[in-house]
Amino acid sequence: MKKLTLEQITELQKQYGVTRQQDGINSGDIWKFEGSVGRFADSCLESGICMLSEKTTYDYYGNRFPTRTEVKAGSKGSLENAQEFWQKVVDGDDEAVDYLEQTFLIKIHIFVYKH
Repeated sequence: MKKLTLEQITELQKQYGVTRQQDGINSGDIWKFEGSVGRFADSCLESGICMLSEKTTYDYYGNRFPTRTEVKAGSKGSLENAQEFWQKVVDGDDEAVDYLEQTFLIKIHIFVYKH
């Protein structure tokens, strides 16, 4: 099976309203907000909704976050983890789609309006 490309994942993120979250991870700004915002971003990395940045980023305290290529393929924050998650969405996997629609989109709207 052919894996989704970074461009395809980015388009799916846009379709499901995930772009702002991914942009915050890419810039590193997400790690400078209050703890709940960072924990939510971490859960997005764990699930594969988002992936780590292509460049090194730092949190408010100067702690370094690895790039998506520095972590093990298929692990939290990797491109492969995101490919696996988004392929499930494309395939219509109910759990993946429900996670996006019920959990993620509700929380991202809170993030958008709160900050």
